[in-house]
Amino acid sequence: MDDTASRDVRDIIDIKRIIRMIPHRYPFLMVDRVLDVIPDTSAVGIKNVSVNEPYFQGHFPEHPVMPGVLVIESMAQTAAVLVVETLGNEAEGKLVYFMSVENARFRKPVVPGDTMRVNVVKERNRGNVWKFRAEATVDDTTMAEATYSAMIMDA
Repeated sequence: MDDTASRDVRDIIDIKRIIRMIPHRYPFLMVDRVLDVIPDTSAVGIKNVSVNEPYFQGHFPEHPVMPGVLVIESMAQTAAVLVVETLGNEAEGKLVYFMSVENARFRKPVVPGDTMRVNVVKERNRGNVWKFRAEATVDDTTMAEATYSAMIMDA
């Protein structure tokens, strides 16, 4: 039996719903879709990396690379969607503030044309403080990983 069959795996969360769930907007919205959401446990964010992203104009025009901090931001936004899905509609629009980023590792650059999968797992939460572990992959190759904590606050 599939292990996920006994858990509450949610449908795909599309961009329209993501925009209702978290306050980020273009050009700083770093997640296009969220899949395989298991409330209070894990989620997978998808970021389709396009050469039209505004940061590629300066990072680096001749050899465009997605900035590592934006890969981490994609992890955080995926976690924010997981938190809202876990807490329910009353959490929509709340802000998720980084408290710490630990053990960040950048293994390979993310470039235009990549579809980045961000696998986020909740390690724990106490009150409004949550801790996550995440890995960003492209075609099953690890691009980056980090552990981070965030505080959920009213907007």
